[in-house]
This record gives sequence, structure tokens and C-alpha cells, in this order.
Amino acid sequence: MRSRSLQGLLGPGPSLMAFMKKYLLPVLGIILAYYFYSANEEFRPEMLQGKKVIVTGASKGIGREMAYHLAKMGAHVAVTARSEEGLKKVVSHCLELGAASAHYVAGTMENMTFAEQFVAKAGKLMGGLDMLILNHITSTPVDLFSDDIQLVRRIMEVNFLSYVVLSVAALPMLKQSNGSIVVVSSMAGKISNPLIAAYSASKFALDGFFSSIRTEYSVTKVNVSITLCFLGLINTDTAMEAVAGILDVKHASPKEECALEIIKGGALRQEEVYYDSSILTSLLLGNPGRKILEFLSLRSYNMEKFINN
Repeated sequence: MRSRSLQGLLGPGPSLMAFMKKYLLPVLGIILAYYFYSANEEFRPEMLQGKKVIVTGASKGIGREMAYHLAKMGAHVAVTARSEEGLKKVVSHCLELGAASAHYVAGTMENMTFAEQFVAKAGKLMGGLDMLILNHITSTPVDLFSDDIQLVRRIMEVNFLSYVVLSVAALPMLKQSNGSIVVVSSMAGKISNPLIAAYSASKFALDGFFSSIRTEYSVTKVNVSITLCFLGLINTDTAMEAVAGILDVKHASPKEECALEIIKGGALRQEEVYYDSSILTSLLLGNPGRKILEFLSLRSYNMEKFINN
């Protein structure tokens, strides 16, 4: 009893020290490095000058604003959406704003063959690819979920599966350029919300898939960054019409500023971007708890088996 008491007074025992050395200190180091890097890295518009960027869902809303920001920064831009008329206007204005080049290919992301072929065509038009910004969604009713399984299937295919197809098609070019994948998601992919069950499921799927892929890239030394952007209510025409009479739209955030924050996050190769009218959002959702658990979980895997293959 006396020896144990004395040991407690002298300091932590060998088992506790071993635990701290193996787990706690590396975790603290990661957290400090993460916050130091995030606080000190600065965005400069010239980071995008001459870069070759794809933007999906770019005929209106946030996608259109991203294309315009990229054009002002002197990037090469390739945009896609269903509306050919809308895309023509976007490309024309991009050239007026100073884009190094601007191209469009109209089509629907319900067609996975189109999604794959679009990336290849955009790469040829621009001579490569530095950044893939995935932003498109399909129309989603704001209502109680009943039994419409076909709706769930369509939303999952467009909002999730097509993102996977596009990223797979783009990966060879992004590996060559040490490029970036930017995934535009939603707060509905981090917290539960009523009336948008299928939409929310597709956004949670994006987080699960691309966060896992990011870890795989890190372990296998693939120098392609993945940025997940979690957005609150944004004042796009589509969103305002969808939630009219359901949500208070007075606190909707501006789409122009939102578009710029997404581009900044991708250029800085940040893992996550939170954009919402409340400053509490990033504080509550961007906590280090998940990163700690992911770090500890990864240590239990034998990843060498996959790296060597």
C-alpha cells in the first residue's frame, strides 16, 4: 500500500506513461498542428491563376458564382449542368471576367456514362485538371418521407453516386497535378433534419465515402486533397423557393461569399469547410473528437498489406 501511494506521489506509473507516449502525445500533436496550420495559412487569388478547374451544377446558384470567382482569378474553367442555355451565359461571362479559358458540356448526372465522359472531355479541353468541384444536386421535395423508394434511389444516384463516378474518372489527372477534390455538402450531412430524409442520407454518404478515401490517400501517399464543404441555408433561388413558408429565410447566407469560401478551402487543401450564418456551427461541428477517434482507430489497421500491394 505504501509503495503504491509513493508511486502516485512521484508521478504516473509506467503503464500510464506508455499510453501517453503511444496515443495521447501524437493526438495532441495532430490537433495542435491542425489548428496552427488552419490559423496561419492565407488564401491568395493567384493560387488559382492558370489552374484547370471543373465545376458541376454551374448554370445557377453557388456553382455559377464559383465559376465567376474562378474566372476573375484567371483560371481555366469547365462547367456542366443540365441547362445548355444557362451554361452558355456562364461561359460567356467567365470570359468577360478574365478566365484563361471557359468551356461547357451540358448533360444530366442521372447518366453515369455522361458523368465519366464529361471529365475526360473537360480534361482534353483544358489540357489537364487541377481541381474538381462537385456541386450538383437533383431536385428534392421538402416534405415528410412516405414510401417513395424511387425518389430515394434518384437522389442517392445524383447526389452521391455520380460524385464517386466523377472523382474516379478525374483521379488520374489529379494525381499528375497533385490536385484537389472539393465536395459541396450540407449541414444536413452532419446533423439530422426533418423533411429532407433522402437528401440528408445522400449528404451523410458523401462524408462517409470521401472522408474514408481521404484517409486512404494519406496512408498510400496519394497527393490529392479532399475538401468537404458543409453549408447552411444559402440564398440561392432554388433553396429559397424550396423552404418558403417552412424555414426562416432571413438568416440565409449569401451565395457569392459562400462560393468564395468553398474555393478558398479547396485551394488551401483544407479537410473541411463550414459556412453558415451562425459562428457556433464550425465550433460545435468542427471539434477534434472525431479526428482523435479516427487517429486511434487507424492504428489498429494493418495498412502495410494494402500499401505493399
